[in-house]
Amino acid sequence: MIFTIDFMDETEKVTEEAKQLVEGVLQFAAEHEGIEEGSELSVTFVGNDRIREINKEYRGKDAATDVISFAMEELGEDEIEIVGAKTQRLLGDIIISIERTQEQAEEYGHSFDRELGFLALHGFLHLLGYDHMNESDETKMFTKQKDILNRYGLTREV
Repeated sequence: MIFTIDFMDETEKVTEEAKQLVEGVLQFAAEHEGIEEGSELSVTFVGNDRIREINKEYRGKDAATDVISFAMEELGEDEIEIVGAKTQRLLGDIIISIERTQEQAEEYGHSFDRELGFLALHGFLHLLGYDHMNESDETKMFTKQKDILNRYGLTREV
């Protein structure tokens, strides 16, 4: 295992199999992206109401969304980088709405597992600095997502 994942399930509805799937996809992606061993991140499963609150508070958008990531490595204006210190790499937090996961799986015509794996990977890539704010970045990020999911075995046909 490349990194430790701290799981929190605020919905109390996420199965151990679903958590194992998320862990498998993220460990596979971490290896693909060259993440150093000993890194850490958290994955929290919430409902639509909770992710809507988070989205409104941190992004100014009063709507439920599917996944939100908070990268620990992004420096804010008043923060300083500590250079040379040997610390465990804290990648950040991924928050996934289980309700939106199910809704989108049905909407897109694929499995809950495929959508959950996609959202976890999408959030993870955001933690690594990938984004989709412009067409070029979107193409790069979405191509990477598709490649990793396909190589892991979570294709849209699942």
